[in-house]
Amino acid sequence: MPGFVKDMMGSGLTPQQASAINGGMQSGQTATGATQATAFALQFSGTEFTTVAASTGAILLGVTTASGAPTRISPGDIFAVYNQGANALTVYPPVGGRIGLAAVNAGVSVASGKAALFGARGDGNYFTFLSA
Repeated sequence: MPGFVKDMMGSGLTPQQASAINGGMQSGQTATGATQATAFALQFSGTEFTTVAASTGAILLGVTTASGAPTRISPGDIFAVYNQGANALTVYPPVGGRIGLAAVNAGVSVASGKAALFGARGDGNYFTFLSA
């Protein structure tokens, strides 16, 4: 998992290099859709949801796009999801993938006020670490 941007800069990296290594953060997002197909597509290594209506969610990136083109996901990549909304957030794997021991294409719930880390296996499947 990446370190702190300022620590990396202290080792000689430019601010842009350190930020690229650490990954981006998206704040104040709104969860969408009630299915895997219509869920909010995660694009940054960290995403904070502040608006989460009942039955809405987000979807993790797969190793390929719908057209079959490769994405930028590699084994060991981590997505951090923070649910600051009023309802539970459903996080879905990419189509055909799974999260932990859940069924293929099944979402996992991140309760209101909680966070989760999703670690990519690199094959469309993810491990998960849910906060207590």
